[in-house]
Amino acid sequence: MLKRPTGPEDLEQLRLERDAADLRYNEALTALDRALPRFAPPVAPLPSVEPHPEQLQDQWAILDGAALPPPRGVRSRLAHFIWRLVHPFLARQQSFNSLVVERLRRDAETQRRTATALQALSAALDERAAALGAFHTHLIQYLQQVTPYADTKDRLAAGSLMAVYDAAINAMTGELLMRWESLSAREARFEARVAAVGALATDHEDLRASLALLQQSTQTLKRELERMLADRPADALTPARADTAASGVIDSYKYVGFEDRFRGSQTEIRRRLASYLPLFEGGADVLDVGCGRGELLDLFQQAGIAARGIDLNHEMVEVCRSRGLEAVEADWLGHLDSLPDGSLGGLVAIQVVEHLEPSYLMRALDVAYQKLRPGSLIVLETINPTCWFAFFSSYIRDLTHVRPIHPETLQYLLTASGFQAVRIDYREPYPEQEKLQPVPMPADATSREGTLAEIVNGNLARLNALLFTHLDYAAVGTRR
Repeated sequence: MLKRPTGPEDLEQLRLERDAADLRYNEALTALDRALPRFAPPVAPLPSVEPHPEQLQDQWAILDGAALPPPRGVRSRLAHFIWRLVHPFLARQQSFNSLVVERLRRDAETQRRTATALQALSAALDERAAALGAFHTHLIQYLQQVTPYADTKDRLAAGSLMAVYDAAINAMTGELLMRWESLSAREARFEARVAAVGALATDHEDLRASLALLQQSTQTLKRELERMLADRPADALTPARADTAASGVIDSYKYVGFEDRFRGSQTEIRRRLASYLPLFEGGADVLDVGCGRGELLDLFQQAGIAARGIDLNHEMVEVCRSRGLEAVEADWLGHLDSLPDGSLGGLVAIQVVEHLEPSYLMRALDVAYQKLRPGSLIVLETINPTCWFAFFSSYIRDLTHVRPIHPETLQYLLTASGFQAVRIDYREPYPEQEKLQPVPMPADATSREGTLAEIVNGNLARLNALLFTHLDYAAVGTRR
């Protein structure tokens, strides 16, 4: 669907949308920064109140352990009496003091271990808080780089895409420049030729008059020959058919000239047909239907394969005979009907079937099956209409072509006539350098421009498969 061109108001709207998106992004980033909890420094543990070990050792023992001297007087006996009264209480107090001192010692040891553990936990919490703060800092820095990174990728993708388009445009421009230079050179040569012809302007009118007189004489001679052929007493044709036959004989030279100009030179045709020789190696009684100028008959003769040809064109037959080849003027059905069954060791028709009406072709295939010996081959080559270039360049150029034949259709007709192991051999592939050339792939084939290049190249491959495939094909079958 067509869209209006982008204007300043569209660019301003895009800028406002981008600014609003940047503002929302920065606000979200600030909220993330403020959401991280802040850790206060840990409180140092209280100092230990453990008493000094020597003080406890000196103060808890209230009995020194020394025994009283034996009583000797009243005071001594009184002391012994009092000691026996208070000693149990002092012993119990000393035992209690020892338990208290031991408990205090153990509590002091526990307090020291607790203080050590608290110091280790405080150090671990400090380290964890520092690591979390560093992660928060790196996270904020990373998020701050997201937008510049995305912008850089967009610029890189846009630049690479432009590089692909530039490469395609440069290739197309180079091709156009080469064609322009070629046309310019041709124009220069044409102008030079026109200038050279201009120098002969004096003789031009005399030449035109001579050519007109020659054409008039040729037409007069043609009419006289047609009259003479039509008046032959041995001819059994009616006058109308005699006129047509005589005209066809006289005009047959035109098709020879057509073949020379558009089919190709005899050397080129011989090169194309040479691949058929292995199919008929060691064979005999091979019939070349539509032998034309006799290129295939030449190859058969050189390979020691006994073969003869037939053609409807009188001038073609005369060309073959002038080169010592066996050829007669006849049509496919008429000639085969005159042969006994199983008398042919092979049949080949190069660029013939497209000249035949469907009913004639099907009848000709049935008769060919009868006249071929078991094990003999039939080879039918024709233009490949599935190649658009072949159809529009070769098929429709020839006025004698009746209808194109699809490869699968000809394969079916041979099978329906009784031939076995029918296959299609595609021939004369279109030159690769003349096909539509693919767009160069970027280094990163997974990028956006790489995907675009893949799509373009896929479409080019489909077009090449439709436009520029094999120009000809041959249907090959075996008579069982």
